Amino acid sequence: IFINLKMINSNKSVSIIIRTKNEAKWINSCLKAVKKQEFDQKKIQIIVLDNNSIDGTLDIIKKFDVKLIKYNPPIYLPGHALNYAVKKAKNEIVIFLSAHCIPTSNKWLKNLINSFEEETAAVYGKQLPYSFSSFKDKRDLINQFGLERRVQKKDNFFHNANSAIIKKLLKKYPFENNVEHIEDRIWAKKILKKQFNIVYEPK
Repeated sequence: IFINLKMINSNKSVSIIIRTKNEAKWINSCLKAVKKQEFDQKKIQIIVLDNNSIDGTLDIIKKFDVKLIKYNPPIYLPGHALNYAVKKAKNEIVIFLSAHCIPTSNKWLKNLINSFEEETAAVYGKQLPYSFSSFKDKRDLINQFGLERRVQKKDNFFHNANSAIIKKLLKKYPFENNVEHIEDRIWAKKILKKQFNIVYEPK
C-alpha cells in the first residue's frame, strides 16, 4: 500500500477510539483533553467503545459529542474489540487512547499525526506515570518510554494506549482476534515484516 504522507499531514482527519470499562474516574478528564486539542475539531471523530460499565461512565460519556458503542461480548478480547471499533471509524487515521491516559499537551494529537514518515504504519507516544503511581510502575514507564524519538524497523515494541495507525493498513492487517493481551506488539511484529516502520514520538 502506498500512502501519500503529505496528504495525511495536510488533511488530518482522525477517528479517536477510546475503550472504557468502569472508567468514571478518568473518562471526563480524557474527553476534555481531547476536546482542547489544537486541531480542527470537525476532522475528529470520537468513538467510545464501552464494555459493560456500571459505575457512571456512560452518564459522563453522554455529556460529550461522541459516538458511543456498547460492546458486551461473553469473553472480552482486546484485538477483537479494537477491530470492531475500527469498522465504525470513518477517517483516514485511527487513534487509540486508553480512557485513563490523559493527554498532557494541547499539541498531543498534532505531534502524533505529524510524526508519520515514509513507510510509517503507526506512531505511538510517551506515557508518564501519575504522581501516585507505584515505584515499579514509575520505573517501568521511565525505562520503556525514553526521551529520544525512534524509527523502529526491527524493534516490535508498540503500545495501543496512545497511538495512531493508518486505517487502510488496519483494514488489511487487523489485530489478532483471539489473543488475551499484547495484541499491539503482535500486530507490530507482523507490520514490520511487511517493510513498514513504527515511530516512537516522545512529544
